[in-house]
Amino acid sequence: MESVERHATLTEQITAQLRAAVLDGELVPGERYSAGGLAERFGVSRTPVREALLELERSGLVRIEKNRGVSVIPSSLEAVVDCFQLRLMLEAPAAGRAAAVVDERSAEGVESRFQVMEEAAARGDVDGVLRADRDFHLEVLALADNPQLVKVLEDLRNTVLQRGIATVPLSRSLEELVADHRDVLQGIRDRDPAAASAAMHRHILNTVTLLIRREAAADETCEEQILMDRLLALAPRR
Repeated sequence: MESVERHATLTEQITAQLRAAVLDGELVPGERYSAGGLAERFGVSRTPVREALLELERSGLVRIEKNRGVSVIPSSLEAVVDCFQLRLMLEAPAAGRAAAVVDERSAEGVESRFQVMEEAAARGDVDGVLRADRDFHLEVLALADNPQLVKVLEDLRNTVLQRGIATVPLSRSLEELVADHRDVLQGIRDRDPAAASAAMHRHILNTVTLLIRREAAADETCEEQILMDRLLALAPRR
């Protein structure tokens, strides 16, 4: 972790760097860390570090225990499936809302995010596609005009990233991932809430199904049908 400059958004910077350290595996489950020790790494006082850790605890990434320090919460496959269940319940309707309120300017914003994804796929740039994928979803969510919803869904995405699983390039190609977003874009272009919502639902369901199948194939103790039943218990197929 790099030291940061002292200015008005110090806590936000530390929060972002701590989150990245968790997602990158620099801070690992099973280890205990202290606010003092982390503050030394940043070259700052303990106060902004404590504030950043509280934010990460609210996000479900770490656990703070009095007089024992802070630890990274392991992310189980069941927790990942639960996150996708919530995404089906929240993000699909949000895409419908986006299609209902989109105007010419905001439609161009979604279109540009999709084009960046296409261009990255054409270059074979996995990291570029994943970044563009994230930005596309955030652009759609922004149209729903609910900052709390955006925050919740960002936290859900972080939980998935913490486990380090993704569908590309092991379960599908970059081009297939891009194509999986095309109907979402079309529904928004057409200002068709039902189509945009259904397309987002299909996209999220396809992604989590591929993840479950891959994990089940790699781990004999992983019950694919049990995980699918868990996923669809509250968010059934459409």
